[in-house]
Amino acid sequence: MSPKITTELLKQLRQVMKSPKYVQEPVQAYIVPSGDAHQSEYIAPCDCRRAFISGFDGSAGTAIVTEQHAAMWTDGRYFLQAAHQMDNNWTLMKMGLKDTPTQEDWLVSVLPEGSKVGVDPFIIPADQWKRMSKALRSAGHDLVPVKENLIDTIWTDCPQRPCKPLITLDPSYTGVSWRDKIVALRSKMAERKVLWFVVTALDEVAWLFNLRGSDVEYNPVFFAYAVIGMNTIRLFIDGDRMMDPAVREHLQLDSTLEPEFKIQVMPYGSILSELQAVGVGLSPKEKVWLSDKASYALTEAIPKAYRYLTPYTPICIAKAVKNASETEGMRRAHIKDAVALCELFNWLEKEVVPKGTVTEIIAADKAEEFRSQQKDFVELSFATISSTGPNGAIIHYKPVPETNRTLSVNEIYLLDSGAQYKDGTTDVTRTMHFGIPSAYEKECFTYVLKGHIAVSAAIFPNGTKGHLLDSFARSALWDCGLDYLHGTGHGVGSFLNVHEGPCGISYKTFADEPLEAGMIVSDEPGYYEDGSFGVRIENVVLVIPAETKYNFKNRGSLTFEPLTLVPIQTKMIDVNLLTQKECNWVNDYHQKCREVIGAELERQGRHEALRWLIQETEPLIRVQ
Repeated sequence: MSPKITTELLKQLRQVMKSPKYVQEPVQAYIVPSGDAHQSEYIAPCDCRRAFISGFDGSAGTAIVTEQHAAMWTDGRYFLQAAHQMDNNWTLMKMGLKDTPTQEDWLVSVLPEGSKVGVDPFIIPADQWKRMSKALRSAGHDLVPVKENLIDTIWTDCPQRPCKPLITLDPSYTGVSWRDKIVALRSKMAERKVLWFVVTALDEVAWLFNLRGSDVEYNPVFFAYAVIGMNTIRLFIDGDRMMDPAVREHLQLDSTLEPEFKIQVMPYGSILSELQAVGVGLSPKEKVWLSDKASYALTEAIPKAYRYLTPYTPICIAKAVKNASETEGMRRAHIKDAVALCELFNWLEKEVVPKGTVTEIIAADKAEEFRSQQKDFVELSFATISSTGPNGAIIHYKPVPETNRTLSVNEIYLLDSGAQYKDGTTDVTRTMHFGIPSAYEKECFTYVLKGHIAVSAAIFPNGTKGHLLDSFARSALWDCGLDYLHGTGHGVGSFLNVHEGPCGISYKTFADEPLEAGMIVSDEPGYYEDGSFGVRIENVVLVIPAETKYNFKNRGSLTFEPLTLVPIQTKMIDVNLLTQKECNWVNDYHQKCREVIGAELERQGRHEALRWLIQETEPLIRVQ
């Protein structure tokens, strides 16, 4: 993969950083975050500004350009990818390593005295602005909002912002009507004595109104904001999609409703002026509730004394705890997904072993083809990570023609893939060998499996935060001096974003919300040998109540139930490294795969894939 040549683009950016046409005063540094105006992780092509200026297109990273330097901060998932995609104009800042400076420290070290650091106030979250502004101010520099995005001024062929049709979801999928969600939200607002609630995250808008869209690839969301008052609802959205009769009926736009449920539809771009008007009309002690991750621009629209900021909104927390309808939908989605993967792995074994003509891209396309045959399939939930041999060590690798390797009987193959079905979202990783794995490959795989089981079988008290479980997944690897540079798990949406807060299992954050029954997270430890192979085993799991002898003095006990039911390749396991308890876990898991997925394969008449499933779920026998 050849890196993007950025010399000319950086020259143009540095010119506009000084141009009175775009900035009131010259800025000596310009920050390009990776998100959009809604602080989304996955973004539409028109918002891929960081990728445009640098060439690095991973889902996380911040670029900073000064008159002399260009630097990129990203995390361990993307060290290899960023190094491949960026030219030598850029310095890679490896976050999480002890010698890597923070963005603020680096700016202070390279900027001349009294510098101005510019950023688009719509793209930077308010909490980040506050932290950065304080650090820069203490060193004699200023963080300044630059109204017009400077990347946009040099991006001549920037794509249009998408404005695609909406999907309505009835309560058989969502479990709760949008009106009931508004009532629940208003009761949370009343508890906190706030008059207004501003919804800025795209998945929160979608969840609140039981609508889905396709403005952002892999994420069934649409560009919109909402402002909820105690008796008003304003939805800021563009395009003629609100003229769709199904959407109008769903939102009851043409019905005579109680005033507090009447939705006022307003232009997407009017959110700032409307919020400023709300801010002006507030009496003392009246508050407006925003996420502290809302953009600096929208946060500043409300005078400081009237703001009520929290790290997680009540919508974010309600959305994370799935109700019975959503949980059932997620179960159905994972059964369909397992059927597709049994078909795929059966097909791969027939193609790779005798023919050797399957590439990473062909395998990824085939996975999508099998998924698309399932009921209520909408799209993939992220770009498929189909990686063999050394490509498997690139944690968020995506095959492209220049890097596309052929699967073989001599290399480990790692497939991390998922789908959006109308009833749920999936994300599963399996690592396999089509030939005979080496003793070392089996050893590494087995340590990862032991970590996966340790999390999946964990029992913990109600109120435990996910980050406390992260080291469970690493313990077997740590015993041998191995580790991996990513978190162990993330929250998963219900026909929504594949990565969602506020829960997760990661050493990287202590700000996660406690796990509670009904939350859905991934369990995905790994191990990556640069230049050689990658191993990851990922299931999506549901938090459920557990029975324990003393029940943590009535605090309550929790554990996990795997929703993903796809065989784990036993050929890759060194059974002698497993305890009897771990061996039993694998056998019980495979028995469940056989029963649940076997029945569905039978029902769909997929007999060859059923034979593959039965063969792959033969019990492990541990020699005493």
